[in-house]
Order: sequence, then C-alpha cells, then structure tokens
Amino acid sequence: MDYFPGNWGNPRPRDILSTNDYFPGRPGDVALANPVQHTRQPIVTGTSVLGIKYKDGIMLAADTLASYGSLAQIRDMKRLGVFGNTIIGCSGDMSDWQHIQHMLGELLVQEFQEDDGHTLGPKNIYEYLSRVMYHRRSEQNPLWNSLVVGGLQDGKFLGFVDLQGTTYQSSTIATGYGAYIAQPLLRKAVEGREDTLTEEEAIKVLDDSMRVLFYRDARSLNKIQRAKITKDGASITEPYSLDTYWGFAENIRGYGAVYDRN
Repeated sequence: MDYFPGNWGNPRPRDILSTNDYFPGRPGDVALANPVQHTRQPIVTGTSVLGIKYKDGIMLAADTLASYGSLAQIRDMKRLGVFGNTIIGCSGDMSDWQHIQHMLGELLVQEFQEDDGHTLGPKNIYEYLSRVMYHRRSEQNPLWNSLVVGGLQDGKFLGFVDLQGTTYQSSTIATGYGAYIAQPLLRKAVEGREDTLTEEEAIKVLDDSMRVLFYRDARSLNKIQRAKITKDGASITEPYSLDTYWGFAENIRGYGAVYDRN
C-alpha cells in the first residue's frame, strides 16, 4: 500500500513498483503478477432500501445518497434498477452494485439471444443472485450488498438476498438501518392488506418510512426514488425531495438546546 498521500490517485512509476518497498518480503514481479483483488470492506455505500407488496404489484423506495465513510459523497446515486420484468433495489457497496448491474445486463442479453420464447422472471433472477452471492462469499470475495428483488411471476413476488447468499421472501422488506427502524412501520401498514392497499397508500407508507429514516439514519438523505412494477410494466420515478420538519429538535437534549442547570 502507498502511504504517501501525494501519490494517491496518480500512476505509480515503474521503478517504484519494481522494488519491494510496497510489498515487503515479496519479489516485485510476483506481487505485480498476482495482485490481491478481493474487496476487504465496502468503500462507497448506500443505506436502506424498502420494498412492499400492494394491490397492483410491488413498490420499492431508496434514497440517492452514496457515502464515503461519514462523507456524503454522491447525492444522485441510482440504487434502483429495472431488469426486464424485475425491479431491484440495492444497499451496500456501490461499485459492487454497478458490477451486479453489468452482470444482470449480460445475462438478459444472453437469454434474449437464445430466442426460445422464455424470459427471466423475478424468481429466476432472485435464485440466480442467491447463487452468485453465495459463490462469491464461499470464495472469500463477497459482493458487499443487500438486494431487494420484486416483480410479478405467478403472483406478486418480493425477496431479499444478502452478501452471504441468505434469502427470504416477505410482503415487506427493509435493508440496512431500515430493518430496525422502518420494518415495524411497514409491517403495521401492509401486512394483511397486500391485496387491498392502493398505490396512493403505498406511496404514503414508503414516503413516511423514508422520512423517519432521514431523521434517524446519519447516512440517509431526504432525496429519494420509487420503483414500481404492475401488469402494465415497470417504472422508476425521478428523484424527489421529502418535506421534513426539524422544529422538535430544539427540545431534544443533544441538539443544542439550553437547559437550566439550577
């Protein structure tokens, strides 16, 4: 590793790379021929993704922030995608999310080229992702993501896949910090109403939950997107900002409020 900040982001000279200074105990040519390429930890990350079933199909929501540690680095990151008749939301490492998008794009192209009358549905992509994530985890080189997969295939489908290949299906799913804060809100609003919840009600549930996450999650943003899939097809909204209110903060200890010590 190059510990000199002045060299970060700049190509290293060949004479430096050919020495053992950066690879102590290893010949320079061996180190160059066999670089370690495993992702040791996520770098630029996105936080919660929420997903619910409603009367007409599936709806997902995610904010557009990608954080570099505590730095709000990218404020227009698209963390929702449409892949054929499947919608996917992603939290975790954004470079791994880009890799997954390219991988799924190639898979859909290959399936189209077969021209056998079959298409990949959400259940097929869900199973494919679970095998990919488990394989990468077994290779000690995981894709550092949690994915929410939704679509219509023999009914409404909503599933979760994480970096270990763990999977489950539910009528409400939340990743990241949303699994602790938003999941109870989603369950209260959706469970038992999957076939009666209107699109307007589903939007309100997701907007309210994302607003709560913005209040509570330091790695979130009030600029969000929604994706939905119905019998008419899939679509993703343009990013929009949620209205927020911070007037209550002045009465909460830790927000700069002044208290009488007497």
